[in-house]
This record gives sequence, structure tokens and C-alpha cells, in this order.
Amino acid sequence: MDRLSAMQVFVSVVDSGSQSAAADQLDLSRPVVSRYLAELEEWAGARLLHRTTRKLSLTAAGAEMLPRCRQMLELATDMKNVVALPEDAPQGLLRITVSTSFGQSHLAAAVADYVKLYPGVMVDMLVLDRVVNLVEERIDLAIRISKDLDPNLIARRLTVCRSVVCAAPAYLREHGKPTQAEQLALHNCLTHSYYGSVWLLERENLPVNVAVKGNISANDASSLVQAALVGAGIAMLPTFLAAPYIRSGQLLPLLPEYHPQEFGVFGVYASRKHMPATLRTMLDFLAQRFTDEPEWDRAV
Repeated sequence: MDRLSAMQVFVSVVDSGSQSAAADQLDLSRPVVSRYLAELEEWAGARLLHRTTRKLSLTAAGAEMLPRCRQMLELATDMKNVVALPEDAPQGLLRITVSTSFGQSHLAAAVADYVKLYPGVMVDMLVLDRVVNLVEERIDLAIRISKDLDPNLIARRLTVCRSVVCAAPAYLREHGKPTQAEQLALHNCLTHSYYGSVWLLERENLPVNVAVKGNISANDASSLVQAALVGAGIAMLPTFLAAPYIRSGQLLPLLPEYHPQEFGVFGVYASRKHMPATLRTMLDFLAQRFTDEPEWDRAV
């Protein structure tokens, strides 16, 4: 006896309310349905259905058997689906580390869309504002923003990180609007502790380096955004964070003739050998999603 088929017949008879309806639903003859039921009852060693001319009803044994048959059928379907997947289909755990600012503003949403495409993958995101040792901390992929990435690292460029000098309207009303980069030295500037107090700009392809000072520094760009929004000073912010506030007018871009230094956004990983499908498809997905002209730059 094909027990899975017999279980499917039993469940269909119960759900449809009759053997004839189940026969139509399963494209079987009525005698075949009856035979499957009889064989299942023989195997179970108990009657599963009360049969009358008017209706069918479950016996006590049938009531116990029904949910277990449903579970077996669901398990069989799951097993079939797994076997049907291509051998290189992305499956399993992928551990990613990323900075707080980029992780919260863009990567989390990208990961959510990725796992919709590949539901067999589970992503563990470590949102940290420090450089992680990939091997020691068992990281598959690190998203890093850098100007000069260590050439010894294995990396794929995913997109560009541009910045914008900007301030809230309230700050500019009180302190005035700089028109030359050198005037930044006269303003309260909000600085990132990692990049220091010298802002690297370009004008007409010539470098313009400005030493700035201010009363707020942070190791996280998201914190500088919040300080800038309340009018604490002028900030040089990555456009992936500043764009929505510039679009809404909460922050105003300054010094349009000057262009802050650009950085790359890289996917860094430990080895090219035996790259798992999860890592390969994630890198492809992120590179296609962000591109070298990312959506957030269109507002700046």
C-alpha cells in the first residue's frame, strides 16, 4: 500500500465530506478511494470513519489519526521541495557585519528583500562600529566603507559613498551660510571621530583641506545627523543618511562647488575558494541593488 496516498485520500474524504467528492478532487475512481481507506484502516488496526448513507464521521481513532496524517503529508511536501532545489541554491546561515549607520539605513531593508528571494537562507546581522576579524568571529561578509581598502583583503566593490556638507536652516539663520570652504573654520562643525577634524574636499579637481573644530564629535554618523537636525552645527554626512533630510528641507546642502572625498562601499570576505551560494548571491544582489549611482544620491 502507498501509505502517503492512502493518507491523502483519508484527509480529502474528511475535508470534502464524502468519498465521491474526494474521488473527484483527487481524480480517482470511487472504488480506488474505498480501497485506500480500507487499506489504511487495516494498517492502523482500527476503523477511522463511520460510514452511513447520509454522511461520514470520524471515529475516535480517526480523530487521532487525522492531524498526524496532515503532518505526514506536510513533511513529505517539504522533503520533496528541498530535494527539488538546485544543488547550488542558497541555503543556510550567512553572518554579516556592518556599521550602525549603513546597517540601519539601508542594509537591513536589502537583507529583508534578499531573504524573500531566497527563503532557505537565514541572515545574522552584526551591527558594529568596529573592524571585525572575519575568521575569528566567523563572519561570512563584512560591509566596509573605505577610501583605500587593504589590498590583502578579498573584496567586491558594491557602490560609492559620497558625502555632503550640510546644516539645518535654524543654524544657518543664526550663524550665516559659508560660501567658501575656508569659512568652515569659523563655524561649529560636527566631526566624526574616525575621520578627524580635517575635512578633505575638492574644487575643480584640486584638493582643498580644511581644519574644522566644534563642540560635538561622535564615532557614529547617525548621531551627527541628529545633532545637525537640531541646529547644533555644520556636518559632513554620507548622502545615504542625509538624503531624506535634504529632500524634506530639514537639512540644506552647502558649498555646491566643493565635493567631499568619495569612499567605496565594499563587501569583504575571507576566501574566494569554495564560495557558498549564499555569499555569492548576496554579493550579486547588493551590487545590483545599490549600483554606482545609488538611489539616495538622487536627492542631493
